[in-house]
Amino acid sequence: MKIDGGISTDLKAAGADAARLESLGYDGGWTAEIKSDPFLPLLLGAEQSEAIELGTGIAVAFARNPMTLANTAYDLQAHSGGRFILGLGSQIKPHITKRFSMPWSKPAARMREMVQALQAIWGAWNDGTKLDFQGEFYTHTLMTPMFNPGPNPHGNPKIFLAAVGPLMTQVCGEVADGLLAHGFTTAGYMESATLPALRKGLELSGRTRADVEISLPLFLVVGDADQRVERAQPVKQQIAFYGSTPAYRGVLEHHGWDDLHPQLNAMSKRNEWVEMADLITDDVLDAFAIQGQPEDIPGKVAERFGGLIDRVMVYAPYDADPKTWAPLVNQIREI
Repeated sequence: MKIDGGISTDLKAAGADAARLESLGYDGGWTAEIKSDPFLPLLLGAEQSEAIELGTGIAVAFARNPMTLANTAYDLQAHSGGRFILGLGSQIKPHITKRFSMPWSKPAARMREMVQALQAIWGAWNDGTKLDFQGEFYTHTLMTPMFNPGPNPHGNPKIFLAAVGPLMTQVCGEVADGLLAHGFTTAGYMESATLPALRKGLELSGRTRADVEISLPLFLVVGDADQRVERAQPVKQQIAFYGSTPAYRGVLEHHGWDDLHPQLNAMSKRNEWVEMADLITDDVLDAFAIQGQPEDIPGKVAERFGGLIDRVMVYAPYDADPKTWAPLVNQIREI
């Protein structure tokens, strides 16, 4: 199992973050597109590391078009020596249409076509084939020598897709190299919903489970009893935030918590973000987070997710000494 960490989008910190992760034995470092561009920090991370993979987790796909993504990812792949992973996510309709002023329709079908367009563009650059991609959402039919960067010495970047629902998960199985599972995922939901949808996509593309890596940001509540009580609160707030989002209600419904989403959603519209955490009971917390002393965590990760996922990222929305995580890296990798 690969262990990943986060890389800050603060350009003054990104390079040092990548170097620190590599020195501690992590396998990858990821940025998130929240308040800053997710690509620029990885340029700095590539310059201050030698071996770890560097990925966007995620870049908002529909805020861009395939050609701009193709160029950026190709450049980072070359600059990092083949260590870049293009992690894409759809975001939700209000953000795409109201924040980015971009079109939204059929997100799963659009994402499939975006990946296929990327592959067609890279194919034209690497193989010299005529660029002739004509789809429902994207059309790319012009590539003159002046704008062709030529073959990438390190090949094409891997493409990982963020997915929660069955349609996007199936698309991941059809066209992607990896699945970025959402932190709002339980082992039960992964077994009963995520993996069957992924296998359906893999079957359609003639591939197997070994062709796709599954990555999961895993909520950890680590420490002694008093620390866990304190640290559970921000984790509950994060779970409540995700649970208020309509796109994720299926995870709650899978566990029989059908009434929880409407309550959380209503509270979110009243800006009751802190109070929402009070609705996250201990059984809900236990389903989404692994809790315990540091020495207990690797065994609990193995028990819950062994055989289900290929790489894990620590998801701890609270302040903790970095030394808390360092001893866990090699222990979890050995699962």
